[in-house]
Amino acid sequence: MGPLAGLKVVELGGIGPAPFCCMLLSDLGAEIVRIDRIVASDSGIAMEKRFNLLHRGRKSVAMDLKRPAAVAAVKRLVADAHVVIEGFRPGVAERLGLGPNDCFAVNPAVVYGRMTGYGQDGPLAQAPGHDINYIALSGVLHSIGEKGRPPVPPLNLAGDFGGGALYLAMGVLSALWESRASGKGQVVDAAMVDGSASLMALFYGLRGAGLLSDERGSNRLDGGTPWYGAYETRDGGYIAVGSNEPRFYRETLKLLGLEDAGLDDQADRGKWPEIRARFAEAFRARDRDEWCRLAEGREVCIAPVLSLGEAPDHPHNVARQSFVTVDDVRQPAPAPRFSRTPARIQRGPADVGEHTIEALGDWGFSPREIADLQAAGAVAQRGQEQGR
Repeated sequence: MGPLAGLKVVELGGIGPAPFCCMLLSDLGAEIVRIDRIVASDSGIAMEKRFNLLHRGRKSVAMDLKRPAAVAAVKRLVADAHVVIEGFRPGVAERLGLGPNDCFAVNPAVVYGRMTGYGQDGPLAQAPGHDINYIALSGVLHSIGEKGRPPVPPLNLAGDFGGGALYLAMGVLSALWESRASGKGQVVDAAMVDGSASLMALFYGLRGAGLLSDERGSNRLDGGTPWYGAYETRDGGYIAVGSNEPRFYRETLKLLGLEDAGLDDQADRGKWPEIRARFAEAFRARDRDEWCRLAEGREVCIAPVLSLGEAPDHPHNVARQSFVTVDDVRQPAPAPRFSRTPARIQRGPADVGEHTIEALGDWGFSPREIADLQAAGAVAQRGQEQGR
């Protein structure tokens, strides 16, 4: 039983950050019913269901939300829920009859979480986009990459997941806390531009203080310094070095056999090209894992750069059980850890409509009501004839 056991969530199915938010809430114990379209939309990625990890942990009900009976069924679910989460463009949920006011009408205490790229208002609210566009607008993308080279997208971690899903989850849980006192729900407007900008608070502060340049690849934490970056090893692997503090830097010099090379003053920018060149030469002298063995027990901030295929088998990740296997798919375990109410993956990802009858029954619909919804084409159960 995770810490969110008893929390009931209605998820209006989409792609990207909203599903990831719901995955996190499910890992922490929430009961989530995901409303999928009977005919699934094209997300651009086709895969077997067990690999669609963002959908793990909850049941799928297939509905045609253009039918009034389906909209009425969703409102009935909302009436019994604590949270609604949607990731449509602004105005779409309202046109479906499932916007915030529609949901508050049946459940004034429900928390309504909205996930968009640009937010619910503003000049770009209706503009299409993806993670890369949102982090471009917040200053994140400009700041990542090599000096004199184009910006490098940090996967879709800073927009979709870091600035999007995590801020939506935090916002929803914050609104739930407030509702304990007020008895009222509210709308959580989570925008990836806003969230990714918030993630940059440290760097906007450093820039304001004159301690950070707008030129990427020239600052303390963006690879601009020779002691904060990745170096190739003899076997073609890489070692990540993060020896920011003087004592860690001195130990790194000792590890590399450079303690007498006249490189002690790490703040001397004039020495940086030489330090970088000497570090690169030294790391190329041994294999990646050999460097890791030599660094064991020493006060140096280095780590092997592991691929997705390697990371689950690293001894530390194994000891922490940071990865688990569900349906023969190795995947990240729920995080963070709780001392009394451990999180867990409730089930593997679902096919669209796999649990329509089961989930509606769990939420109080009678067999006859479910049959009537099926007959009306409002809902569909995977594996049964849908009449389409």
